[in-house]
Amino acid sequence: MKTATLPSIRVEPELRDQLEGALSAGETVSAFIETSVRQALRKRQLDAEFLARAQASAERVKAGLEQTYTIEESMAELRALTESARARLEKRKVHES
Repeated sequence: MKTATLPSIRVEPELRDQLEGALSAGETVSAFIETSVRQALRKRQLDAEFLARAQASAERVKAGLEQTYTIEESMAELRALTESARARLEKRKVHES
């Protein structure tokens, strides 16, 4: 596969100095930039996927195909889960003693 290049960019000397100071042993500026671009692209892909799932869920709610819960219901469920987990931990501590 033939490779391509990214456009070079001009930055302030201070930024270049900071970048060079942050490089790992043996890492090049080019490798750092490539890694950064890949990470930024992956984040944008994940953000787009999340947004698509949220929009699909909202459409299902509007169509009456998905159940919704109030904040109070959600918090009550989380409290119950937390209390149940605490009780299991306490029971385990008693048995281990």
